[in-house]
Amino acid sequence: MLRLVLGSRNRKKLREMIDLLGDLNLNLADLSAYPTAPEIEETAETFVGNATLKATQLATVLGTWVIGEDSGLVVPALGGAPGVYSARYAGKHGDDAANNLRLLQEMAHLKGDDRAAYYVSTAVLADPAGQVVASVEGRCHGIIVTTPRGSGGFGYDPLFLLPQYGLTFGELPAEVKQAISHRAKAFQQLRPVLQTVIRRDQPA
Repeated sequence: MLRLVLGSRNRKKLREMIDLLGDLNLNLADLSAYPTAPEIEETAETFVGNATLKATQLATVLGTWVIGEDSGLVVPALGGAPGVYSARYAGKHGDDAANNLRLLQEMAHLKGDDRAAYYVSTAVLADPAGQVVASVEGRCHGIIVTTPRGSGGFGYDPLFLLPQYGLTFGELPAEVKQAISHRAKAFQQLRPVLQTVIRRDQPA
């Protein structure tokens, strides 16, 4: 069975990725199985750049197939912020409450269409030699509300309203988010590539 490492230590993100790929004939693992795996510095200025760094560098070190994923929130009226800095927008990496507060402060003067935003997920698949085999991107469009709503999800989910549902990602049932999210759209594109790799890996 093909071993595939999800190159992340973000448990909530990992759970989503495993849900999206768990039905494929894969031996899925995350970086907890590789305690000596290096921490990849996200030095690129784009989502695809950071996802590529994670995938290629980890694949080379671990000698296995790796998916590198980078995602975040883009607010056009803020010049694309928080963008690649989404997880550390307020300074400390992974402080969702502080990041949400800063976003609300930065957008306090914005109204109507200027509160439009979209989530981006970029996933890059690298082979054990560190070569990029596939690069995909998914987007999900919404609006940033003025106060957090709901306790589900993570990141900016309590602020990210889906107009067609009238609910934020923080309020939507997890299974609905999994079907329509930026990450779901990216991984849906990745599935046929993985299925081809799985077929090639099977003994004749």
